[in-house]
Amino acid sequence: MAKLLLKLQRYFRRKPVRFFTLLALYLAAGSLVFLHSGFSGEPTVPGSPRSPAAAEGPGLPYLGVMQLSRGFKAAATMPTGARRHGPWFKSTSKEPSDRGKSRDNGGPRSRAVRGRSGREKEEDRARYVGCYEDNTRQRTLRGMSFFDYKKMTVFRCQDNCAERGYLYAGLEFGAECYCGHKIQASNASESECNMECKGERSNTCGGINRLSIYRLELAQESARRYGSAIFRGCFRRPENVSIALPASQLMLNMSVDKCVDFCTEKEFPLAALAGTTCRCGFPSTLFPLHEREDEQLCAHKCAAEEFESCGSADFLLVYQTQVQDNRCMDRRFLPSRAKQLVALASFPGAGNTWARHLIELATGFYTGSYYFDGSLYNKGFKGERDHWRSGRTICIKTHESGQKEIESFDSAILLIRNPYKALMAEFNRKYGGHIGFAAHAHWKGKEWPEFVANYAPWWATHTLDWLRYGKKVLVVHFEDLKRDLFVQLQRMVALLGVTACEDRLLCVEGQKDGNFKRSGLRKLEYDPYTAEMRKAISGYIRTVDAALKLRNLSGVPEDYYPR
Repeated sequence: MAKLLLKLQRYFRRKPVRFFTLLALYLAAGSLVFLHSGFSGEPTVPGSPRSPAAAEGPGLPYLGVMQLSRGFKAAATMPTGARRHGPWFKSTSKEPSDRGKSRDNGGPRSRAVRGRSGREKEEDRARYVGCYEDNTRQRTLRGMSFFDYKKMTVFRCQDNCAERGYLYAGLEFGAECYCGHKIQASNASESECNMECKGERSNTCGGINRLSIYRLELAQESARRYGSAIFRGCFRRPENVSIALPASQLMLNMSVDKCVDFCTEKEFPLAALAGTTCRCGFPSTLFPLHEREDEQLCAHKCAAEEFESCGSADFLLVYQTQVQDNRCMDRRFLPSRAKQLVALASFPGAGNTWARHLIELATGFYTGSYYFDGSLYNKGFKGERDHWRSGRTICIKTHESGQKEIESFDSAILLIRNPYKALMAEFNRKYGGHIGFAAHAHWKGKEWPEFVANYAPWWATHTLDWLRYGKKVLVVHFEDLKRDLFVQLQRMVALLGVTACEDRLLCVEGQKDGNFKRSGLRKLEYDPYTAEMRKAISGYIRTVDAALKLRNLSGVPEDYYPR
């Protein structure tokens, strides 16, 4: 045996080409065997077609749409024992697909048809309605809307609209999602809905001023009835009630759900229960929702629901529906170059993105940034791509704290937040994204102590530098902005030199959260700050408090102490 191996070794030394040829053939044979075993392991059902057309039949749940899991129970739609397969699984259905029979791989219409063949019969969860016209001044779907210019998918749009109780979900321009209870426009040609979704190239997401609209068949009933309305409080009946709340209906069997559903169908953001009368309208100067009354004044039982209160003729119980108030949703760049550069300055984690959202809604103009964050641009902050000196935006986000950078601005809104909250928010953003959360391992590992040691002193020096070098600084505390948004937003808008009507500011109050609020479901169950950390941070708080009072400003809010 040894002699045989020695002879082979000498042979291949003389003929290396033959050796490498033999090695290549061996590897190719092994690859073929591996591929064959992979295909033979694919689950099949006797008699099922294996053609590409069959894979698009109704037996395969369309993976781009998946299931609207938040609006209803999957158990009601999946038979017992049903098996879910991965994306490699071919359809086992024998039913022919009407649209799958005719395949034209060329034009945009064929791409739209292919994208919808699996959607139309997907267990009756979301039914494709058609392509519709849209107008930026008068939207076809007038409920909630959100944008994602990088990751928009059909399912994401449907899921968000279904979760909020809307009847329809529409996608436009490949990246924009609109929700509504009523389609208020005429049909367009299917060929005009020809833009691929940014997050899934195989699907169509409308076109230019064209909406691909779906009716959410099952999601709306559960979502509308449970948790779709936000309780605003008990309020005294306004003097001109028919003007303040223009839509009304007598309901002898009144309930919260009935009134909320009625106002939702009428496309109003407020539902006010007044005994046996349901009234609908917008927040306005006639009915600003700023002076709450004792809830006992509204504690009159509903006729249809024994355990619900329905208010009275003099005291209205008010709920906010899922209809989006569009009076403050239009935004654009400044029509002419700004004469001054205004900074929206804050320590990271102090709510700068949220403040930008509020300012854009209140003024109708985009905000800019000293940096570029693609994720924020994809979420609708169009001024993110502009150079910060372009003069096209109403103010500029910045976290800078150096003298040279600060003196580059003519004035500033300085947003200050409790350092304990700001540090945790920035740590979450750093390790989990804008609305994500840091992992438990990061909090318990070396990352958190190092982060606090580096960032806590910066919280103090950031404020001190802006107070020292800033030319015209308006100090706004994050906590005050949350507590009294209307008044604080008025101060901010006044510094920006923009006149914002009260109705627009009231609209902002109803849309204040935006899409950048972290869920409270994942709060830490323990205090991550050690005694040593708290001692150092308390010293920084006292330093900032003294600096503010030295300039005849109010000190830090009381809830910064004690800790």
